[in-house]
Amino acid sequence: MSYNRFIALGDSMTEGMQDEKIKGNYRGWADRVADVMASNYQNFTYTNLAIRGKKVGQVLREQVPVALGLVNGPSTIISFHAGANDVIRPKYDPVKTFAEYDQAVRALIKSGATVMLFCVLEDSGAKTRAAKVWKLRFEAFNANVRKIASEVGAILLDPNQESSWRHPGFIHEDRLHLNSLGHYRVAQAVLARLNLPHDQGWRTPLPPPVKLPLVDQIKQNTRWIILYGIPWAMRRIRKKSSGDGRSPKYPAPVTWKP
Repeated sequence: MSYNRFIALGDSMTEGMQDEKIKGNYRGWADRVADVMASNYQNFTYTNLAIRGKKVGQVLREQVPVALGLVNGPSTIISFHAGANDVIRPKYDPVKTFAEYDQAVRALIKSGATVMLFCVLEDSGAKTRAAKVWKLRFEAFNANVRKIASEVGAILLDPNQESSWRHPGFIHEDRLHLNSLGHYRVAQAVLARLNLPHDQGWRTPLPPPVKLPLVDQIKQNTRWIILYGIPWAMRRIRKKSSGDGRSPKYPAPVTWKP
């Protein structure tokens, strides 16, 4: 399939959080995929509506209608990655989340565009209490993603089928987002699925992580609490999101230059 339009929807994952910054914007896997698409497809444009912190319902109401107005048949490919921010919230409602997710996907499919969905990594290797709770929630969430992908014929990217993903070397020090290497690997997985030029070694496992001395672990945990843990907790208390007041980095089709 040849695509001349790529529209990326979702949250921080697709915005590119914690990847390198270019001209003030996080790069991210979607920008990296757009680089290769622009080099291989004529008259290619790229739109990225993703904003950090957005939940499924927000993506459904704020981003999906914009995307629908930009669709140009099956030569348009739309990536949809949302739900992780719902799952990790204390008052997570799976019934509501699944219903909103399915509504968004079916609307995108009905437009005639090619749709690409993503499962969330269920087991990052972390052993914390929160990680165990999230693992159970993500297993059920992913089951719904796989179900809807099968029903509508969407392209599905599932990192849980690749054991090499379960490595802390892909995660930023905030313990939540991908780092630059993680975004690079996701981009290569997407490009491989779309039969576009990619790094043939993208499945190569990383070396086993080195266990830090106890003193360094304490320093690392303290740094995380100060820089990431407390700010995240304060936002929850104030019922604020990191995406409040932010706009998409590419809200309209851009003639993309790699």
